[in-house]
Amino acid sequence: QGEICLCGSRIFVQEGVYDRFLERFVQEAGKLVVGDPSDLKTTTGALISKEHREKVESYIEIARQDGAKVALGGDRPILQAPFDKGYFVNPTILTDVPSTCRAQTEEIFGPVVTVTKFREEVEVIEYANSVKYGLSATVWTENVKRAHRVAHQIRSGTVWVNCWLQRDLRMPFGGMKQSGLGREGGSYSIEFFTDHKTVCMSCL
Repeated sequence: QGEICLCGSRIFVQEGVYDRFLERFVQEAGKLVVGDPSDLKTTTGALISKEHREKVESYIEIARQDGAKVALGGDRPILQAPFDKGYFVNPTILTDVPSTCRAQTEEIFGPVVTVTKFREEVEVIEYANSVKYGLSATVWTENVKRAHRVAHQIRSGTVWVNCWLQRDLRMPFGGMKQSGLGREGGSYSIEFFTDHKTVCMSCL
């Protein structure tokens, strides 16, 4: 349901494959099943609270008002009791979202993603770095040199290449900008979880 800090909420797709990607993405996302978390067929559960659902829905409405198109979802699922009382939102894909729209620049923390077309590499790096957050990013490419070049320029604590959520606990983990301070993982955790104390003593 998108309530994972490492979930990508913005997808940037090169214009040469944009239409193909979007068609396939909408098709696959449409297969997600919202509902009973105890049902093995369910893939998407409820949000944490009524207030949070309202917040997620407000971002969808903000995007609509800013001219975005809803390619999938954007509403609540129709469920049988008792799940009709749950705080569910259908998986939502937004397109044509302006780069300054709050649905692009703020953390929604729900089952909502924006898909944006780009032309040149420099353009997508600018998009990626245009927000105040920088916890994680993912680069998908067949070009190894491009993978290194782009990963180096993205202001994010973790950059995955052609994968997601792969992590060695010995490696440093943390965010840049307003996504946190410091690092944990491996030897970095010693510093992160240590409380330092200063004692000042006057010699009599």
